[in-house]
Amino acid sequence: MTSTPTADLSAAGVSIWLDDLSRERINSGAFKHLIEERNVVGVTTNPSIFAAALQQGDSYATQIEALAAANIPVNDAVFDITTHDVAQACDIFAAEAKSTDGVDGRVSIEVDPRLSKDTEGTIAEAKRLHAKVQRSNVLIKIPATVEGLEAIAATIAEGISVNVTLIFSLERYRAVINAFMLGIEQAKENGFDLSTIHSVASFFVSRVDSEVDKRLDAIGTDEAAALKGKAGLANARLAYQVYEELFGTERWEVLAAAGARRQRPLWASTGVKDPALPDTLYVTELVAPGVVNTMPEKTLEATADHGVITGDTITGSYEDANTVLNNLENIGVSYVEVVEQLEIEGLDKFVVSWNELLETVQTALDKAKG
Repeated sequence: MTSTPTADLSAAGVSIWLDDLSRERINSGAFKHLIEERNVVGVTTNPSIFAAALQQGDSYATQIEALAAANIPVNDAVFDITTHDVAQACDIFAAEAKSTDGVDGRVSIEVDPRLSKDTEGTIAEAKRLHAKVQRSNVLIKIPATVEGLEAIAATIAEGISVNVTLIFSLERYRAVINAFMLGIEQAKENGFDLSTIHSVASFFVSRVDSEVDKRLDAIGTDEAAALKGKAGLANARLAYQVYEELFGTERWEVLAAAGARRQRPLWASTGVKDPALPDTLYVTELVAPGVVNTMPEKTLEATADHGVITGDTITGSYEDANTVLNNLENIGVSYVEVVEQLEIEGLDKFVVSWNELLETVQTALDKAKG
């Protein structure tokens, strides 16, 4: 039997997750095809995905009518709708979770992004989401803001598995791993079985290129043009170096000996936004053991159709990656400015999408009430 690109990707140690979820996809049985034919072993969601799902088709009509009849407020209605979808998806991926001992078969749901600067509010919402979904293979998504770091540690300390999202900088990624280990240390003190706590750290890729390349275009030199399309990969590859370094420490070895599992790097924002770049760039060039790549369906299908998987494309690339970032600094593109701006914009986009989601559900509730 001829291998497929997605099977090759899985064999190289990359877990393929789909960055999309909708009631229609759940009800149609579409996930079965993706699991069997595209090697998909998990799902991520965000407010934009739910907003888009609710605007398409009528799969939510029955639940909307019931919520409207019960006069459920819009915030609670959104909570009920999204947790319902995630619980259903968790059930679909339960077999993958079982066969990988909980490593894959994961479905993520995000805390209300309006809480991203509210540590206590985030912790409370994470617990509430976890209790509502009631599935062992759910991941609660928490943004990697400064305020979010404490919430990440506190949530993990309660034995809850976490997907840390919106990571752009290497410095913040180090802080995320520290928060994860702190949470695991506290979970150990709290008496939890550490082997049941899972986590991924979602490191964003394409948005880095979008912002850096815009700045390179403004500089307009040949030297600047030669650096286009390189920052996102360089940044992600150096994140993997950080992962290898910090999970090779004595601190981690103590936790691993107690049954803890590594927090895996997850490549997010892997859809190529620049048509001049190969559409599978952030898949084929970010292959290494123990990573997750969450892809929009378009990127997944492109990979399945013509992705060329050549094995590990990260290990050994660190010197070149550092050179790329150094060259960017030398011609006037500030790494610190870029990653700070991307975090602000990323949070803003999630809040805008959340408000769209609230508006969409409110409109549907009003219509159902007649």
